[in-house]
Amino acid sequence: MAADGTDSTQKKGPSTVVQAVVLLVLTVAAAGGGWFSGLTLHSDQSGNDLTETMKIQVDPLPGSVEAEEAARASASGSNGGQDGVARDENGNILLIPRLVPLEPVTTNLAAPRDIWVRMELAIVFTAPPPPQLVRSIHEDILAYMRTVTLQQVQGASGFRHLKTDLEERARIRSDGLATQLMIRTLLFE
Repeated sequence: MAADGTDSTQKKGPSTVVQAVVLLVLTVAAAGGGWFSGLTLHSDQSGNDLTETMKIQVDPLPGSVEAEEAARASASGSNGGQDGVARDENGNILLIPRLVPLEPVTTNLAAPRDIWVRMELAIVFTAPPPPQLVRSIHEDILAYMRTVTLQQVQGASGFRHLKTDLEERARIRSDGLATQLMIRTLLFE
């Protein structure tokens, strides 16, 4: 009777062989999935570079700085193509961006009012901007920074959102002439 009582309390689970087979199948599936993703990612980065296969030839707008520089380059004979446009060794049109540093922005934040921010910025323009445009972008950034709270700019994502917002404001203010904004220094005191 004691032997019958011990047999009835033991629960029977899956056998060790079944567990080993399931573990082996899952391991092979995981290794195959990792191999396939690695192969896919490696082929996009090495031989089939998308930027190499999708180069777009862009002609400069008439009257733009690029067109003027291309005409000067073709007149002097340096890097000029058959169509008179300045090109690099691969035949792509040379576009020369302009980096314009702004005066430092120093103001207090919206909340808490006793926190001050100092920013040094630079903007990349596609052509030399008029001085009035640079001043209006500076004033717009200053006015925007007065509405920002400390909680909005905390952390990496807060910094990224701030940079994106400032780039968008500069792009809108310049009617697309500003292409990129770089925050050189950002100090909270």
